[in-house]
Order: sequence, then structure tokens, then C-alpha cells
Amino acid sequence: MEQHKIDRINELAKKHKTVGLTEEEHAERKALHREYVDSVLGSLKGHLDNTYLVDEKGNKTKLKKKEEQ
Repeated sequence: MEQHKIDRINELAKKHKTVGLTEEEHAERKALHREYVDSVLGSLKGHLDNTYLVDEKGNKTKLKKKEEQ
């Protein structure tokens, strides 16, 4: 996610705490928040997809999804 979008999220959060948001700003905040959450989850999924467990013998096993266990 671009830094200017994160800055905008922070601006809207500060305004929400002080003077409140208009309907348009509330909708913008909700959309930006959803985009941020999706970005973080995508990044986490990418990291977990490339994670291996190493046993005491040094054997690597790819981390499995919970449904596959």
C-alpha cells in the first residue's frame, strides 16, 4: 500500500477523534481501511507460503495450511 494512502488513513482517524467525519470521509476511511487490511493479509500469506519447519535432524518441511493437516 502506498505511503500517501496510509497517511490519509491517519489523517481521517485523527479527524474522526476530534471533529468527526462526513459521510464521504467515512466511506473513504472504510475503503482505505479494507485496502490496508487486504494488503497486510496478502503480505502475511506470502510469508507463510514460503515458510519451512526444520526438525532436529535438519530436514525441511513446508508449512502446511490448516485444512491440509
